[in-house]
Amino acid sequence: MDIMSLTAVELGKKIKEKEISVEEAAKAALIQINKVEPQVHSYVTVLDEDAILSRAQIVQKGIDEGSISGPLAGVPVAIKDNMCTKGILTTCSSKILSDFKPTYTAEAVRNLEKAGAVIIGKTNMDEFAMGSTTETSYYGVTKNPWNLEHVPGGSSGGSCAAVAAGECSYALGSDTGGSIRQPSSFCGVTGIKPTYGTVSRYGLIAYGSSLDQIGPVAKDVTDCATILEVISSYDAKDSTSVKREDTRFTEALVDDVKGMKIGIPKDYFGEGLDPEVKDSIMEVVSVLKEKGAIVEEFDLSLVEYAIPAYYVIASAEASSNLSRFDGVKYGYRTKDYNGLHDMYKKTRSEGFGPEVKRRIMLGSFVLSSGYYDAYYLKALRTKALIKKAFDEAFSKYDVILAPASPATAPKLGESLSDPIKMYLGDIYTISVNLAGLPGITVPCRNMGKDNLPIGVQMIGDCFQEKKIIRAAYAYEQSREYKMCDLAK
Repeated sequence: MDIMSLTAVELGKKIKEKEISVEEAAKAALIQINKVEPQVHSYVTVLDEDAILSRAQIVQKGIDEGSISGPLAGVPVAIKDNMCTKGILTTCSSKILSDFKPTYTAEAVRNLEKAGAVIIGKTNMDEFAMGSTTETSYYGVTKNPWNLEHVPGGSSGGSCAAVAAGECSYALGSDTGGSIRQPSSFCGVTGIKPTYGTVSRYGLIAYGSSLDQIGPVAKDVTDCATILEVISSYDAKDSTSVKREDTRFTEALVDDVKGMKIGIPKDYFGEGLDPEVKDSIMEVVSVLKEKGAIVEEFDLSLVEYAIPAYYVIASAEASSNLSRFDGVKYGYRTKDYNGLHDMYKKTRSEGFGPEVKRRIMLGSFVLSSGYYDAYYLKALRTKALIKKAFDEAFSKYDVILAPASPATAPKLGESLSDPIKMYLGDIYTISVNLAGLPGITVPCRNMGKDNLPIGVQMIGDCFQEKKIIRAAYAYEQSREYKMCDLAK
């Protein structure tokens, strides 16, 4: 039996039924990492084998005694490297945090540990989650397991590539403007960005505080719904955390969309969308129609304003959040400096990469005196109008169906030479974060050229994860999960 080809829920069930031990599952993940990691580079840090197996024994004992009984108990997981893990290197894929070992663990990760998860390592990402390709990492690029000449997407590219390559059973990512959904599409896996406030951001190193949200990446919708149940919780330590009465997301795993109203924004299917992506999305529409869903096209206004509004707001918040990295309390400090201000300048100049510097400078500019009203306040007003447009759409539709990206994964090196083109690639995902909505990406049946996956995005109203899970699950039943050759 190939352990790493099982979904997280399937593996959890076999561990519970004593068909596979926790140690066997952990060793299978490590074997696969040793096999494919030199080619893919999904991880910044893989934990020491003794530490992993020690944790596996503790979890196995808990399962045997009945004190740990969840569906993910004993299943190997990878964590994006912007979530704090006590005593484990947490770098945000940046030189400035190259020696940072937190003294506490992020709440979402703690929830997984309580459920019996076995952490394998920390995944590579765009530096401070700023990028759409996982090429801005200080630790080198991650490659797409389906085609090593292409990017895996970003910023959660390491998490998505690790799942696709079978280097873990599932992973956690974070989504600020599509950073779970877009790489999930590029890597042929499933990823959910939940409603803002559903998963605690405590311990998530901030990029854009009003936009960031942690979510799961896995092989299928069942896994994602199960993981989301585990990591969702109200947390008093996070002032944006929401108390939700119903987080039983697995109840929505039913193959029934009869009567469900699905809206397709005309604005998302015009110029700039690759024909093969459009054809794949329309095939998804056909499947859902056959299953009884009511599908209509509609106008979703303000789409062209989403990208400028997002980059103004996200960069402004980033310039504020990243001001704490100055070489004083923790992280990298320049060796040669003359006085405090010189230390600040040299530390930040040497510690941050070009994309992070670009966004800090943009953020500082839009917040500066004389430009605050012209840019930042205008962006906030645009954000409110985008939310209003979605509110109007969801008064008519249960789910909005859209592409996750205009095209399949670009080749390595193509995007960094043209940052504006990279930013425009986020056009279908950004609005979801601006409006605080939930979204899921599921692989389509059709593959694109160069053996690259295509994903469909399903968007729901606030706190309506169950509707997008239901629609995604119903579509998923029409296809089999495809594994890339590296994962076999």
